[in-house]
Amino acid sequence: MLVIWNLPLPDWLSWTTILAVLVTAVELFSFCLIPVVILRTRQPLAAVAWILGIILMPGLGGLLYLATGTTRVQRKTRRKKQAREMLEPQLPSLDAHEVSPPPESDDSIRAELMALACRIAETRPTWGNAVEIITDTNHAYGLQEQAIRNAKNHIHLEYYIFQPDETGRRFRELLIAKAREGVRVRFLYDAVGSLRLGRRFLRPMRDAGIRVERFLPVNPLRRRWVFNLRNHRKILVVDGEVGFTGGVNVGNEYIGQTSQFGYWRDTHMMLRGSSVLQLQQVFALDWFFATDEELVAPELYPPAGEPGDQIVQVLASGPDLPVEVCHELFFTAISAARRHVFIQSCYFVPPESIRVALQSAAHRGVNVQIILPARSAHITALLAAQSYYEELLASGVRIFEYTEGLMHSKVLTIDGEWSYVGSANIDNRSLRLNFEVGGVFYGSRAATELEEMFRNDLSRCSPLELDRWSQRSILRRLAENTCRLLSPVL
Repeated sequence: MLVIWNLPLPDWLSWTTILAVLVTAVELFSFCLIPVVILRTRQPLAAVAWILGIILMPGLGGLLYLATGTTRVQRKTRRKKQAREMLEPQLPSLDAHEVSPPPESDDSIRAELMALACRIAETRPTWGNAVEIITDTNHAYGLQEQAIRNAKNHIHLEYYIFQPDETGRRFRELLIAKAREGVRVRFLYDAVGSLRLGRRFLRPMRDAGIRVERFLPVNPLRRRWVFNLRNHRKILVVDGEVGFTGGVNVGNEYIGQTSQFGYWRDTHMMLRGSSVLQLQQVFALDWFFATDEELVAPELYPPAGEPGDQIVQVLASGPDLPVEVCHELFFTAISAARRHVFIQSCYFVPPESIRVALQSAAHRGVNVQIILPARSAHITALLAAQSYYEELLASGVRIFEYTEGLMHSKVLTIDGEWSYVGSANIDNRSLRLNFEVGGVFYGSRAATELEEMFRNDLSRCSPLELDRWSQRSILRRLAENTCRLLSPVL
């Protein structure tokens, strides 16, 4: 007779029977998720992929969907949206520095994209900004550390990845020193991207008075926990006067100190002017969502002044917004290009709309060039990306693989008039699932600088030729197309 918790059970009830019942229950529950998939998944191909997964992998398919398949229609996304709507009206206005939308008679690509961004984004372009674009991560860290040392009032950090290694400890000690001087330090990190951050590393920060919070903690024991929606932003704001954002996280690998990646090629930027206050507002909204603390005090938003002459728009995107901001903006920018499109992306698994826009631009005679990594930290994402190369090359898109190290930049420039630098890759995860942030630049100054950097990077790249690429083995094609099936979550 089987005994469970000191209660005798009939002889016919065995562990095998109990296990079979549990497995059957999980499988039935998984099949019950199919209507949920149909109702909640907006992309038909993604819905079909999840349904097939549930049918072909009973039990496991359902668990995977619960872990990674829920996107917009779930409680955490609604909570993020509600937090944004509650705090936004209390944030200071930047009307004095905002650029008015262009007149309808202006048919330039810059005017077209500015009009679109003003309609779909929560910010407007601002003038009077100073921008330093940074391609050397050591230099980026040096500027950030100096800004932290100079802090007088507050330091706000928000990172997808913050490693507890030598680089992370160096930043930690700087922050602790400033906190002990009376500077208010707030640190928000993504619970999945910075999974290695433990209590032992964070305790000295908290002991020094630093506010440390996680974005969307992952706890399977909690109702409706969320694994798939991640905060991919990289933000540092000091005293509301200087801000940093782009592709650089905090860790040894970003300065080439790990043998796995070697040299790390990234693009970051330092901002001064009213764009810093826009970046501050992005942080404030995320902080309010994570902590319910309202960051609306006047000292957090000092007068911006006019430290430069560039027009910049800080652009936030994420699944809590009614529009896929980066997706729509990138698609329109590529579709509107008349002369050239230059793209750098660490992960490249383009939605069909972006792929068609790239091919269409190339067919129209636009010079479309894309620099992508020759190797990646995630082989599945790299193979999925390579499954698109042949059709793009056949349409006239030129693809270059960066061979000197790891390409991690996220840059898009159009016709020498419009450009983007930020955290968003050209993949479904960045365009539809993640919370991202970046800077949009209107005018030739930033675009010309970024295009010169792009041409310099070409000297460290190997061009792909259609004839040679199309001769890869059947097994390689099979691996690529198998990984491509996962593109909705890559």
